[in-house]
Amino acid sequence: MATQTFARQLTVTTSPDQTWIALTDIERLASWIGIVHEVVELGRLEKYSAVLLDRVGPFKLKADLAINVNVVRAGEEVELEASGRDRAVDSRIAVRALVRISPADDGGSTIATEGRYEVTGKVASMGSAVIQKKADRILAEFFSNAAIELGTP
Repeated sequence: MATQTFARQLTVTTSPDQTWIALTDIERLASWIGIVHEVVELGRLEKYSAVLLDRVGPFKLKADLAINVNVVRAGEEVELEASGRDRAVDSRIAVRALVRISPADDGGSTIATEGRYEVTGKVASMGSAVIQKKADRILAEFFSNAAIELGTP
């Protein structure tokens, strides 16, 4: 089993309201993460499904994800939980994240995220360093695309 915590922060030029709109547009948000496909809204800001497609070492993953969203404070804070299992390679993936939006000094906003992920099964046998490197790339891709779409000061 590979388990890791993460935390990242990004300041963007869009206002907190505009940033909230972008971060709660699930199709737009999913487009910032290249391994997430076929997102279906089952309940606005509550429940979604998606497919995770990725390669980790020799393993090609395809996991159906169940995604639960909890709006902690509208316009400011949201919790996300995603989990799924790839039956072909007998691996399970679970991610829990908290995303906060706060006003920045220049009129923009700061996006802060923290969370934890867990990978079990055959994919976890690749070792935590390999999985951490992959997770870091996914987070970097997300924040890079957020910076492009929302602008950076």
